[in-house]
Amino acid sequence: MEESAPGFESKLIPIMREGVEVVKMVCFRKLGSSLAERYPERDPKFRTMLTGAVLNKMFGVTNQQEPFASFAAANRELIDEQISCFAGHCPDLRIPLTDALRIQALCDRMAGAADDRPLEIARAAGILLADRVFPLPPGFLDMVRRIGKSYGLVIPPLPAAG
Repeated sequence: MEESAPGFESKLIPIMREGVEVVKMVCFRKLGSSLAERYPERDPKFRTMLTGAVLNKMFGVTNQQEPFASFAAANRELIDEQISCFAGHCPDLRIPLTDALRIQALCDRMAGAADDRPLEIARAAGILLADRVFPLPPGFLDMVRRIGKSYGLVIPPLPAAG
């Protein structure tokens, strides 16, 4: 069995985590637009806070800073409701979200901090595509570049000079 080059994993994990962050940003934009359509009467700041709280919970992030912690506590039911209907309102994000959550779990395991709660939350909400093949790094990063570019978040790499 061939061993990977020294430092390969240590360089790959931050790149993969950046890919997860791009998917989070895409989800933030798409969910924010969905909430604006569904809750036009709500204050834009409230919708933004709700969007962030939903994504934080989906990705297993607990923001202890105020006013975010109080908002999450006060709106726990609404956050859970938005997670449960996410797949229906943002079906085109199920593939990137499934891949990002799996990559995040892999990176966390490699860093010694395994947490399967985000995968369990996504599975329970019908977001996680359980039959989807686990993404390999090149395929995941290619998908991230494509989706990031389509949302104006990522500039694709330039062709190698030669």
